[in-house]
Amino acid sequence: MALRGAAAAVGGRTLWRGVDLTVDAGEFVAVLGPNGVGKSTLIKVLLGSLPTAGGSATVLGRAPGGAGARIGYLPQRRNFDASLRIRGVDIVRLGLDGDRWGVPIPFPGRGSARRRADSQRVREAIDLVGATAYAHRPIGECSGGEQQRLLIAQALVRRPSLLLLDEPLDSLDLPNQASVAALIHRICREADVAVVMVAHDVNPILPYLDRVVYIASGAAASGTPEQVITTGTLTALYGTPVEVLRSADGRLVVVGGPEAPALHSDRHATTGAGGA
Repeated sequence: MALRGAAAAVGGRTLWRGVDLTVDAGEFVAVLGPNGVGKSTLIKVLLGSLPTAGGSATVLGRAPGGAGARIGYLPQRRNFDASLRIRGVDIVRLGLDGDRWGVPIPFPGRGSARRRADSQRVREAIDLVGATAYAHRPIGECSGGEQQRLLIAQALVRRPSLLLLDEPLDSLDLPNQASVAALIHRICREADVAVVMVAHDVNPILPYLDRVVYIASGAAASGTPEQVITTGTLTALYGTPVEVLRSADGRLVVVGGPEAPALHSDRHATTGAGGA
């Protein structure tokens, strides 16, 4: 997929402009920036649900919205009620046939063959994310990390070439952030899937990233993390002094700027989302 000088606008207001990005198979790219700058809007542009307001966009060689089942999409995290009895395996299967409706026309042998193939795909996706042990539990009884793995399996069940993830680590505690980040990286490399992930905190995914797009003040900078997440680049992007610090444990902290993104280690420390 590629963006060339891309811009996005909502309600007549330009959220960002000048985004240049290319993502190839097996690459892991993060979209970073403070709240409200339009990070999720970039995902909507790639999905084709929002047209570009300038520049150009192609997704898997087609205009956005034309790649269909070749894209896996995980929207911002949704919470499942603890009383929900639908099984994890059924949540995953929704990624395969959730868009089908009506009563299928019976053809001798075809229905059972398709069901077997679909079941195999669901098993493969669940195994890929390491969720086999709890996939048959009610989703409401799974921990936050387990639920997120099953939702990632749902996005993967059609064997996509591009995986779009909108803050998949949000509301997870730190151990689960690290675990899910490592999982996404492994899928990216082993399945040769291009991954574009919106993130508020870069630190859990920093070791795995090939490139980042950093959006702030209506503009964007893209490149490797070492090129973009720097004092000079972010100061120019925000138009105000910003300092990027590295803590003793290697985590990045951005200081200054109007609500600089929370590259903080304690953002989810009290959420207690459960084990992976």
